[in-house]
Amino acid sequence: MSETIQNGKFVELTYKVTDKKSGHVLTRVDFPLGYIHGFNEILAPSVHMQLEGLSAGETVEVPIDGNQIFGPRDESLVFTDHIENVPEEYREVGTTILMENDRGETRSFIVTRMDDKTMTVDGNNPLCGREVVFTLEILTVRDATDDETKAGGVIDTGADIDPSLIKPV
Repeated sequence: MSETIQNGKFVELTYKVTDKKSGHVLTRVDFPLGYIHGFNEILAPSVHMQLEGLSAGETVEVPIDGNQIFGPRDESLVFTDHIENVPEEYREVGTTILMENDRGETRSFIVTRMDDKTMTVDGNNPLCGREVVFTLEILTVRDATDDETKAGGVIDTGADIDPSLIKPV
């Protein structure tokens, strides 16, 4: 009998997030993402709840209302400025910019629009105001080792490097 996801189990999965209305894939993680269930959960609690009891090889779809997780969209977090006021390295749609207010609080903004004269950034979470579907594929379920539980995930033993490629300086 295969192991099922429950607290203390090491879980590896991949997932994609699809906009329920348009059907467009908003993001996807194709490399195995590992965590210890019940200890260092990496996704929304409602997603983790739906994983409980599943086994490696199973796929689950979890609908999520972005308003419930991230709150409603706040248009006061959307700013447009003249392009010449923006450093060159930020002038690309999709770029994330970490900004700080006068109280020292930080927030990530994403460049959402650009033309020859202006650039728009948005501080709302991209899932705000959207209904999405997380599609998760469970790859591995096994007992976590004590070291993994302490570290909060898989222990990387280091990169596989051919020693003959290492040259002294």
